[in-house]
Amino acid sequence: MLQAADLLNQAVARDPSFLQAYCLLAFAHDVAYFVGFDHTPARLAQAESAVQAASRLQPNAGETHLARAQNLYWGYLDYDGALAELEVAAQGLPNDARVGQLKGYIKRRQGRWDESIRDLNRAIELDPRNILTLQQTAQTHQVLRRYVDEKSLLARALAFEPNDAVTKVQHAFVELDSKADTRPLHQMIESIRRAAIPSIANNWLVCALAERDGTAAENALTAFGESPITFGSAENVLFNRLFVEGVIARITKNEDRARSAFIAARAEQEKIIQAQPNYGPALCVLGLIDAGLGRREEALREGRRAVELLPVEKDQFGGNVMIKYLAMIAAWLGDKDRFRTAYYCPPSPERSQLWPTETDAVLGSSAWRPAV
Repeated sequence: MLQAADLLNQAVARDPSFLQAYCLLAFAHDVAYFVGFDHTPARLAQAESAVQAASRLQPNAGETHLARAQNLYWGYLDYDGALAELEVAAQGLPNDARVGQLKGYIKRRQGRWDESIRDLNRAIELDPRNILTLQQTAQTHQVLRRYVDEKSLLARALAFEPNDAVTKVQHAFVELDSKADTRPLHQMIESIRRAAIPSIANNWLVCALAERDGTAAENALTAFGESPITFGSAENVLFNRLFVEGVIARITKNEDRARSAFIAARAEQEKIIQAQPNYGPALCVLGLIDAGLGRREEALREGRRAVELLPVEKDQFGGNVMIKYLAMIAAWLGDKDRFRTAYYCPPSPERSQLWPTETDAVLGSSAWRPAV
């Protein structure tokens, strides 16, 4: 996305009237901001600048309204404003799958699950070979524990993209999510990892941790290169490499190495939080690091603050992730009562259908591309 933004900036410098380039530029900046690659005011300002440029060129174009909807959603979690913009965008972009796709993404953040799946299915009808829409719709079924539907959609994608490594691994991941069975995932990774290491490193790492295989986990960590590290399906939570090194050291019973890695990870994470203040996903990582160091009060305070910053009432996906990591913080600290309260006692029926499984408590759910 950052490379795309650089290229698009070059494009609009050469042609300042290039509407599509400005809309794509806003998209690149908004995604980088939303999924946490660069959740800073400066990145959001660049997205807004691109939207404003598009608005000056063609304020009534469907593309402009779509870009504005994306900015309202990804930049501000302004669901109502974004949906209103999408209604206008649809008039200028009839039968454009992106409109229904974005509606589906927004509505699942709102917890409007049936409507979300309906919109995403409509986007698939309009653009049946869009592998991202199929993956994201499958992901929605995964969160709702509709594993048969999830596998069906992934199989549909594999029918026309049989060699797509990410989809093949996601298809195998269903057995881990639904049955805590790592064998299909392990076998799939072994069959393709030499040809597609960067794209499946995330899944490889989760599988290795699930099997408590320290050597495989270290190899998977190396395979990431400079790519961000995440552990979860509906998560825009990025972990620094030092944190993962600490986790690997802990599962291999090397406490001295684990503590050293967590101390270094904490220093790095504090810098990230300084650049991304009041950002729950970054703060919950600091809470986990402090839990790994036994800093009880700091860890619990940071975990609770992350939940406050991204409440489930505001974001059904992200809010539940914050609660899950608060529960993991409590578990790492040995606070069983607090773990049960956070993890197994959802305060509303809407939240209970998304509540994590026991496997998630250890792993952080399945390793997908970030939910958009």
